[in-house]
Amino acid sequence: MKKLNYLLALLFGLSIIACSDLEEDAISLLEPDERVVDLATVETTVAGAYSNLAARAFLSRALGLTLMLRSDMVAIGNPSTAAERIEHDQFTVSTTNPLILNPSNPERSFWPRLYQMVRGANETLREIEVLEEQPPGVTEELAARARFIRGFSYYHLVRLFGEIPYLDETTTTIEASVMERTSVDIVYDNIIADFKYAKEWLPNSRANRALPSKASAGAYLASVYLTRGMYQQAYDESTEIINNSATYDLALEPDFADLFDAELTDLSKEPIFVIDFVGTNINDESRDYLAAFTGFFGQATYYPSGGWSVMVPAQDVFDTWQDGDYRKEVSFDDTAITNSGEVISYPNFSSLDGRNANRPHIAKYTAMAGSLPQANTSGRDSESNYYMMRFAEVYLIAAEAAVELGLKDQADTYVNIVRERARNGNGDGDPSAVPADISGATVADVLEERRLELAFEHKRWYDIVRRRLGPEVFGPNGLEADLPGARAFDPTRDYLLPIPPLEITNNPNLTQNPGY
Repeated sequence: MKKLNYLLALLFGLSIIACSDLEEDAISLLEPDERVVDLATVETTVAGAYSNLAARAFLSRALGLTLMLRSDMVAIGNPSTAAERIEHDQFTVSTTNPLILNPSNPERSFWPRLYQMVRGANETLREIEVLEEQPPGVTEELAARARFIRGFSYYHLVRLFGEIPYLDETTTTIEASVMERTSVDIVYDNIIADFKYAKEWLPNSRANRALPSKASAGAYLASVYLTRGMYQQAYDESTEIINNSATYDLALEPDFADLFDAELTDLSKEPIFVIDFVGTNINDESRDYLAAFTGFFGQATYYPSGGWSVMVPAQDVFDTWQDGDYRKEVSFDDTAITNSGEVISYPNFSSLDGRNANRPHIAKYTAMAGSLPQANTSGRDSESNYYMMRFAEVYLIAAEAAVELGLKDQADTYVNIVRERARNGNGDGDPSAVPADISGATVADVLEERRLELAFEHKRWYDIVRRRLGPEVFGPNGLEADLPGARAFDPTRDYLLPIPPLEITNNPNLTQNPGY
């Protein structure tokens, strides 16, 4: 297997098999036109592509650790944690970092896992080509689901690695084995085409937000356009969703805290696209690890076994957040409860366990996991929903695009809608004065609102990359300046991750990113 390019293996299903209904057997190695393909076959294949979202290699663990620790919102709490995590926190990432690709355990790495999503999407599209005729719209909706997850996967890959090999359903074995890196412009053109197709053929809304809808595709189109600096298109796509929110069955959740209660999120109208954990463990591959990584050691605040205090905000992230902002109360834990019922406040968390960082911890994932009985699993067997996209972000995409277009009044309106929810708290008392309505919003204002509203939801690193904020946020005045140990951020290198060297060894036409 070491002589086989991972991209080639993933393309034809010869390597990593997702935690799904897809099985590695002789039939799966045949071309679609060499075997019986019916509607159930295609449904299984596309479901297999989506099942990768709940894998520990994606946001639950490998990619989640990477995105969180590379941001200016989260730093290592327990310094004895694995070196592969510390590398991302300190911007000392080696080319062989196992979170990216671990050749001995590739199913737990996010480079192959993202390409496994691509493989499932491409296989779905290949199967549709030989599927017997279906009622109008059926195959188009299946193709839309496939193209959505393909666009979603490549959107992560291109922001993480820049130029990447772009494999689609027409890529042959020979082409994959010698493929060069595809230009960023072409990758984005293909992502946009996939999301446009998905928006045309997906339903307006779904009761199950773990499946994409027309609004999901439109929201991701808006996000892609914003990333590309195509502000008119970003504004048009985001405001189309806002103006048709009733059609798309979308609304802001009245109580911000309810977004992080696993017993309530399935009923919320704010999620647009989610990863839906189901509280079951398949060989430790489909667990929700973020509750464990962000929870306290030795505490029973949410579950008896506690967490690991690995990803903890810098103190300034907490201290500079206005106290009247209800989102601060929801987003942080500044007290913990021991197994004996004692309440411990920061900065005394090390008294619970010496591995605890003496800083407020992230509450969004521990609270979600704690809504259900997860004793002895550190919250890992949760039924949490991870928000890939929610309606509040669409308002903030519209606001940022509006600022860039000189539409200041519209930008103020969209930011203030999000702030109003934050001021109202849980709705039981008088609204807070914080955060105040904004007037004359700037790009910096909108980015700050995104930082707070979407705190710890895997968005901040991508904002830092697209706006090239590294020297500013990781400099002497950054939020993490109070932490011991300087972060070695290099703007000529660290906006991108290294291409796995095994891929370059297997395919000499691939090249490495600068600085690695």
